[in-house]
Amino acid sequence: MHPAHIALAVLVAAVWGVNFTVIEVGLDHFPPLLFSALRFLVAALPAVFLVGRPKVAWKWIVAVGLALGVAKFGLLFIGMDAGMPAGLSSLVLQIQAVFTALFAFAFLGERPTRVRVAGMAVALCGVALAAVDEGTAGPLGAFALVIAAAACWGVSNVLTRKASPPDPLNFMVWVSTVPVLPLLGLSLLTEGPSRDLDALRALDRQGVGVVVYVAWITTVFGFGAWGWLLHRHPASTVAPFSLLVPVFGMSSAALFLGESVGPLRWASAALLVGGVALTSRTPRAARAARTALLSSPAPAVSVPTDSAPRACDPTGKAVRP
Repeated sequence: MHPAHIALAVLVAAVWGVNFTVIEVGLDHFPPLLFSALRFLVAALPAVFLVGRPKVAWKWIVAVGLALGVAKFGLLFIGMDAGMPAGLSSLVLQIQAVFTALFAFAFLGERPTRVRVAGMAVALCGVALAAVDEGTAGPLGAFALVIAAAACWGVSNVLTRKASPPDPLNFMVWVSTVPVLPLLGLSLLTEGPSRDLDALRALDRQGVGVVVYVAWITTVFGFGAWGWLLHRHPASTVAPFSLLVPVFGMSSAALFLGESVGPLRWASAALLVGGVALTSRTPRAARAARTALLSSPAPAVSVPTDSAPRACDPTGKAVRP
């Protein structure tokens, strides 16, 4: 990769990592479900008028919107509001790679390789260690909600894999239109109209800033830049940069929120990130086939790939190796 492209990949990982700290700040201004609804509303408008018509069937847009927008982000925001630390959330959420592999095996018949199975086991050990660490410092119920959010992310990855959107930014913008009304409805039912109105009446510059960051910077810029990189480089080259997300997430939470990061948490981070790296690893046979295809002077033809699940970027898009 060109140095400028490497810098862009690292910048996107930093944007996504710092996002967890920004969410923590935003939860001081908004109830979690209202905050999540505002995130998708601002991400969709006015971008939905600029990206053109949807390029995949509406059933996939609605399905991913519900799984990713309503379930994944709803559970994540509620879990963080219930006491799950921002840095730990950025780490534990990476277990989505394991859920993606399991769901792809169950519903798509994509059999994981032995290396990926080993990676899942290592990542699960990291999550278990993180649970032990959190059990001594915070509510395990909030920890479980973030695990459930990761599972919903895995579902959305498999749905995105089936949808195979040709334009990732167009797809994400249209997906962002789906969760707004369901999240607003759930907020009114569970958080109450008075709490929502109080939050909107008290809106200040910081509140506006966090909504703009999680919507335009994290979603529109982050997803657009990631898709641009994937269009120009193999996914196996770009995807590993997503492993920097929890590094930036834990570091920014420690720097700006004062979250402590002890030896046990660093050990769980090493296990989880290492396990996810193995889970997302492209098999040698697939790499060799792709290399042979790219180096061949003959016209491009379809080359069968392995049946293992694809790596996923932190926004929830399944990417092909």
